[in-house]
Amino acid sequence: MAKAVQKIILSASRDIPFNKLVLSQSNVRRLKAGVSVEDLAEDIARRGLLQSLNVRRVVDAEGAETDQFEIPAGGRRYRALERLVRQKRLSKTALIPCIVRDPGVEVSAEEDSLAENVQRVALHPLDQFRAFKTLLDQGAGEEEIAARFFVAPAVVRQRLRLAAVSEKLLEVYAEDGMTLEQLMAFTVTTDHARQEQVWAALQQSYDKEPYLIRRQLTESAVRGSDRRARFVGAEAYEAAGGVILRDLFEDDNGGWFEDVALLDRLATERLAAAAETIAAEGWKWIEVAVDFRYGHMSHLRQLDGVTIELAPAEQLTFDALTAEQTKLEIEYERADELPDEVDARLGEIEAALAAFENRPVRYEPTEIARAGVFVSIDADGHLEVDRGYVRPEDEPSMPIGSEGQAEGEARNTDGMAPAAPDPQRTVITIGRLVSELTAHRTLALRDAVANDPQVALTVLLHKLCFDAFQHSAPGACLEASVRHVFFPVQAADLKDSPSAQAIAERHEAWKAELPKDDDALWDWLTTLDDTRRAALLAHCVSFGVNALYEKGDRYGGPGVSAHGVQHRIAQSDRLARAVGLDMVEAGWRPTVDNYLGRVTKPRILEAVREAKGEQAAQLIDHLKKAEMAKEAERLLDGTGWLPEPLRLADNVDVSETSTDTVEELPAFLADSEGQDAITDESEPRPIAAE
Repeated sequence: MAKAVQKIILSASRDIPFNKLVLSQSNVRRLKAGVSVEDLAEDIARRGLLQSLNVRRVVDAEGAETDQFEIPAGGRRYRALERLVRQKRLSKTALIPCIVRDPGVEVSAEEDSLAENVQRVALHPLDQFRAFKTLLDQGAGEEEIAARFFVAPAVVRQRLRLAAVSEKLLEVYAEDGMTLEQLMAFTVTTDHARQEQVWAALQQSYDKEPYLIRRQLTESAVRGSDRRARFVGAEAYEAAGGVILRDLFEDDNGGWFEDVALLDRLATERLAAAAETIAAEGWKWIEVAVDFRYGHMSHLRQLDGVTIELAPAEQLTFDALTAEQTKLEIEYERADELPDEVDARLGEIEAALAAFENRPVRYEPTEIARAGVFVSIDADGHLEVDRGYVRPEDEPSMPIGSEGQAEGEARNTDGMAPAAPDPQRTVITIGRLVSELTAHRTLALRDAVANDPQVALTVLLHKLCFDAFQHSAPGACLEASVRHVFFPVQAADLKDSPSAQAIAERHEAWKAELPKDDDALWDWLTTLDDTRRAALLAHCVSFGVNALYEKGDRYGGPGVSAHGVQHRIAQSDRLARAVGLDMVEAGWRPTVDNYLGRVTKPRILEAVREAKGEQAAQLIDHLKKAEMAKEAERLLDGTGWLPEPLRLADNVDVSETSTDTVEELPAFLADSEGQDAITDESEPRPIAAE
């Protein structure tokens, strides 16, 4: 007969006056955490009590039940209600929803308290986002939502920003297919197709760091720190309909200006307007560009203008600022740290004095008429104007017999002043806005790196570490790399060789130390001493060593040419001599599997003859191929003999020192004398590695 299933009986619920409730010493919560009691009280005042209190009837010393109830689970809610009672916002006899535990239950009050606190599951961030989104759709503002749930407004904005992420990616996150940090990285753009494209591409990569996601999503945008963005300004750009990609989760330094074409147009228009204003000064030409290529002024003559002196009022201001600066510097000369207000004032003074130093220059009208101006944007995003440059074709010519007088100028034969030049229209040339910005920086970087060997080594190591350990360096600024050379043909014992094991151990040791993040790797490299930097450099460079022989392409195809293979082998020989490579010490020895069983009998005999002499070769020349290879392995063991591909070009022939001793064959081989005898002419002579 089947056993009857015992039915579960839940504790009864009832409303109990607040003044009949008391806190229980069985409550396991001792430390303050989460929302404060004050905030919880305000939430109850607005929303009511969402969760009943768990109570047990209090018994007296004799075990008799009283009319009081203790609260082992729900103490914070009780204190919030108590606060409302003290504020006269809740009656002390107000009925409170409670779950009354049966006094006969075996579960202790402490267990009830622990279970209520431990078994809580925090709301998933995606559920929080969707709840905030619903409230927003119902008309609640971000500030109001934040106030209702006692979180910072920034948290609400961040969660709501998840609405910018593709629903497909939200589902991936919901299934734990990506981290919250990765999901947040996708919020820098609202282009769902692009988000999904980047995520799909990342599935083929081991690196899915959030910074890489942001980089790929913004690779076609312009940083807010770009000179064009700073020159135009975010307000003007957005007013023209431009979109700025923002990262609400990290400092984005002004975000990313997504519409590069619009940004270029706005920058061009503003530069052109500045050029029109400058044209009123009478210059012959004005060239406009975001930046000019390196050396664009080198072939031009610069006019010698006269700096306009300060007006009396300006001079008084300049002197006063200088005196104030000197006074503050003397007063706080011995101070370890300047007060904030003093530091701010000194900054204001320095900015004001710098403005005085950039004085306008006055040029002669006749010089202005033949000279020009370059209008661009400086590195800080400010308008940069370089006046007074004369092109070679605009230089005044000197006709014969009129030295000191320019062609086209009126000759002063009667002591009267020359006639004023006719007014001219300034020719304004707007250069390519996307100009050779990086050329200047690249040239300056080359010069700076060439003068700083330590930084040069760091940047090289930084690039090579990506090549050697991560096999990618997207956007690297150094066109130097180590292409990891893989072996298309491998012997079975290659991975177990001493060299392979040493490389693997060294690689794993470095890999455990190297940070994966780009900036962190740079900082880590700068802390290494010279010995470790050199060791890491050598390890990274080693992966690019290629001493492989391959069949060269004789017909100019995409593969390496025959000459290229010869050059490679010659260079590898030079490198081997430089490091003192000895393949015997490296652990290689001839065996049936790796050499002897794979070459012809004449080649086997030649190997033995070189290593042990003619008599040793004669001992095995009558053997069959398999037996000859096996016996040759025994004879060559310990001789240091190497096939030609493993020798250096200038190695001494080992046969010169190997003919003194001859070993006897084992009896079972000696009995086979005369069988399968072979001469050098019976088979063609292949190359050593055939």
